[in-house]
This record gives sequence, structure tokens and C-alpha cells, in this order.
Amino acid sequence: MTTPAQWTLPNLRVDVNGDWYDDDVQITHPGILANLRSGLRRDGQGYFIQTRVRIPVAVVDVPFVVARIQRREDALNAVLIDGTSEDVDPGTLRIGHDDVPYCAVKGGAFEARLSRAAAFQLLALAQYDEDTGRGTLQLGERHYPLERGA
Repeated sequence: MTTPAQWTLPNLRVDVNGDWYDDDVQITHPGILANLRSGLRRDGQGYFIQTRVRIPVAVVDVPFVVARIQRREDALNAVLIDGTSEDVDPGTLRIGHDDVPYCAVKGGAFEARLSRAAAFQLLALAQYDEDTGRGTLQLGERHYPLERGA
């Protein structure tokens, strides 16, 4: 029987695709993934899951990935790879390194990377000006510039 003194922290990490691993073993059980994702927190020291102890989580890029993005009337709706769907604030959209788009999710607590499919869906919703090289997303009467972030 393992005693608490013999227990070691799991070596958790989230790869660029939002897949979770313990050491080099991918975690695929839906219930375990749901618990890990719902327990994820972030502070000045990084990502972690708080149980009786703080379990660090190494995140390669961001912990969530948008699988699909769509317009719903005057809102922008994202479906994440964890199966959840939420409206996102278009003001949080930014274009990162290698022209990868990101947005805030989970009530603004986390940033998510748009998958390649979601990035193309976003581009299909936006207008692009060839002369200036800038994109703009229009939702209702509001216009949101799609620009590279700092």
C-alpha cells in the first residue's frame, strides 16, 4: 500500500493541440480530462491544479483550443475541444506568432488558440483589405480589428 510520503506529483502537461499528458502518456479518459480541465487554475507562478497539494501543469502554448468558431446573430460563438460552447468577446481576438489567432475563453480566465479550421472560419467571417493588409470582423454595428498582438 502506498503511503502519502511515497506519493509523487504527476508530471502533467498540455501540448500545443490542447491534449493532456501525464509524463509521456496521453490522458484520453473523458471524465479525467473533464476534471483536469475544470480544475485548472493560473497565477503568477503558472498553471496548476489545486487539490490537497498544488500540482503544476506545464502548458506548451495555451491550455484550450477552439475547434470551431461561428457567428450567432451579433455574437461570436466558439466550440472548444473540451466540447463546451461559449460566446467570446471579439475584443479579445488577437493574431499571434505565425498568424495564429487567439481569444479569451472560460469567462476571460484563459486564452485559447484557434485550431486551423477555426482560424479559417474566422477569416471567412472577416473582411480583408488587400491595400492595408488588415482584417476586420463586423458583428452588428461593431467592428473589431484583427491585428497581431504585442
